[in-house]
Amino acid sequence: MSSTKAAPTTAKTPSPKPGGSGPRQVQEEHGFGIIAERLALPVVFIAIIVVFSVLKPAQFASWSNVSNILGSQAVLFVLALAALMPSITGDFDLSLGGVMGLTAVVVGNLNTESGMNIWLAALIGVAVAVLAGIVNGFFVVTCDTNPLITTLGMGTVLTGLIYYVAGSKTIVGIDDDLTRWTFTAKLFDVPFEFWYGVIIMMIIWWMTTYHPLGLRALFVGQSRDVARLSGIRVSRIRFGGFVLGGFIAGLAGLLFLGTTGSADPTASGPYLLPAYAAVFLGATSIKPGRFNALGTGLAVYFLATGTTGLQILGAQNYVQQLFYGAALVLAVVLSRQIRRNR
Repeated sequence: MSSTKAAPTTAKTPSPKPGGSGPRQVQEEHGFGIIAERLALPVVFIAIIVVFSVLKPAQFASWSNVSNILGSQAVLFVLALAALMPSITGDFDLSLGGVMGLTAVVVGNLNTESGMNIWLAALIGVAVAVLAGIVNGFFVVTCDTNPLITTLGMGTVLTGLIYYVAGSKTIVGIDDDLTRWTFTAKLFDVPFEFWYGVIIMMIIWWMTTYHPLGLRALFVGQSRDVARLSGIRVSRIRFGGFVLGGFIAGLAGLLFLGTTGSADPTASGPYLLPAYAAVFLGATSIKPGRFNALGTGLAVYFLATGTTGLQILGAQNYVQQLFYGAALVLAVVLSRQIRRNR
């Protein structure tokens, strides 16, 4: 009786058709797309620097103009990093401009009216900013309310407190020590306040890149439900985002006070919109689809460079508002689209 063995059959993987996209090609295209997204903002930034330098080389392409841009935007730089804190965990804080302004008037009032030492007054001012962050965290996280509406209301409350503390007048005569260590003292002809912002940015970058707490915060911002199922204490991390946002906004208030040498009750309001424009625009670069410190810092100075260049070319002051507003709308749309794609 003869038995016949069936010949083993091997499934042949069809070779990709000419001109088609195999797995390797798709992976390469995907990799190139990610690189293009990460580098889009830096490349455009370099392009506008080149354009303005060619058009106005004497006024724009000078170290004095560069140092002026870096120093003049330091307060906005730090406030944008403050806005980044709750944004990372998926929340928003529209009261941060008020927190910055309240810190400035509290420190100014204690220093000028009460004769308190400027550094002790600064500690109290930052403590007030942290308290504001705690209050925001309590109402938004503990009471489970909408962060936009709640912090918008808190911002209005803080504005009222600013006028109350300042007596509806500009506080002048601030101790020169604060100005010296924020604006007057310079490194490479750039005020110290800019370098303070760089230090804060690098700390946030390191925390969100390497430290477990920062990685958990990013996880919470991406998906709270998944983070909660993974054992992450979502409420505690969200609460911390508001507290850290208030703390950094308080530091921005100190820089604002040291830069101007006075505390104007109306001066802090216009800072909030460009701060969030930078946060959202930064989410389209470096780490696309994710709020990140390096992208935020880059976006602050991209926007500042663009408006400065336009003003040197003769544009009116209202162009800055148009530029920041359009950048915010475009950045929100782009960052949302990138997150959906991911």
